[in-house]
Amino acid sequence: MIPALIISKKRDGQRLSESEIRYMISGYARGDVPDYQMAALAMAIFIRGMEPEEISQLTDAMIATGNCMERVSERPRVDKHSTGGLGDKTSLILGPMLACCDLDVPMISGRGLGITGGTLDKLESIAGYRCDLSEQESGQQLSKIGCFITGASQSLVPADKKLYGLRDVTGTVPSVALITASIMSKKIAETLDALVLDVKWGTGAFLEGIDQARELAFSLCANGKRAGIATSALLSDMNQPLGRMVGNACEVEESIEVMQGKGPQDVWELTRELSARVLVSVGRAVDLEQARMLLQGHLDSGRVMERFEQMVSMQGGDLGKSRRLGRITEVRAPRSGWLERIDGQRLGQAVIVMGGGRIQAGQSIDPSVGLAMERRLGDRVEKGDLLVAILCDPEAKAESARVLVNESISIGDRPVDRIGLWQEFDSRA
Repeated sequence: MIPALIISKKRDGQRLSESEIRYMISGYARGDVPDYQMAALAMAIFIRGMEPEEISQLTDAMIATGNCMERVSERPRVDKHSTGGLGDKTSLILGPMLACCDLDVPMISGRGLGITGGTLDKLESIAGYRCDLSEQESGQQLSKIGCFITGASQSLVPADKKLYGLRDVTGTVPSVALITASIMSKKIAETLDALVLDVKWGTGAFLEGIDQARELAFSLCANGKRAGIATSALLSDMNQPLGRMVGNACEVEESIEVMQGKGPQDVWELTRELSARVLVSVGRAVDLEQARMLLQGHLDSGRVMERFEQMVSMQGGDLGKSRRLGRITEVRAPRSGWLERIDGQRLGQAVIVMGGGRIQAGQSIDPSVGLAMERRLGDRVEKGDLLVAILCDPEAKAESARVLVNESISIGDRPVDRIGLWQEFDSRA
């Protein structure tokens, strides 16, 4: 086959065959198809989209480039995936918490994509934390404590590891087909019993409209159920950051606060709701109310924090070493009124400008930078009130971020309605 002809076919809006998809994906994983050709195909898919059958074939082709995880215990195996949003730190809490419920939670996570931070980038702000566990190490840790959070290995969906970074720097992140194949190839390869999806929408997510989020949720759930995985989803609002902190080290600090029974309520609420659906899916709770009570009990007892500490320690991390945060630059309200809009894209760009995100694949991250959001949408503010604290040491970068943060915030003259944090997604609709 000739890659250029396959790319041209998709660019012209034609459906690709299973053999064409498999040829491109397997060739890219081996290194026979270069980055520039895969980037061209990704752009064609981004523009033209894919039929459901093509998406399933793309998912299967990516799985076929590696191995699937073996079972290490009789416990049900579960996971969660978020499509990404500003301040999204639920994985750090959810994995250890579900492990407390006698479940295995093998979390294969990624790095930052676009404006949103990656779970691995956050965890690597913990001194010594390893995100490159081998299959043997992952299995041993899962057997012992029921959870790990690591990156994809060379043997588990290697095609996604390469394509993930390429999408980040080629503007092809917000594609239903590519997002579905990326997420579900890893989740199916984990040999899960149940999966819950946090599909985000709003200015701080890849997908700004809720209808786009529904389309993606349907594609993800269909792919999961096709593989025999009990799959459910929530649609969560990303028109403002989740929690107070946006960054890497600062989000780890906030996650720890939540696991200690403190921290922002919205972070705990969303984490609890996602976890509750998993417990019901595998029969650990008869309904959502019982599941919420079980999860609250694990949090209140300190077991969630203890399991997180065990996970970090087993992966080489040292929570006792302080995580440096940048100096504070304040952004204050230029007028009185109600906080009516937050442009998450500009906030995300502010973090990237400071070095907390990537412009090029493989670029290093400064974990110390970030944003502390001091007000929520719908809040009444007075002129001079503190809106955002920028965490950044280099003065020039902090000033560039301040300009973007100022541009991201709109203050109006009238009260605005607050949007609910999440909505149930019905895959039968």
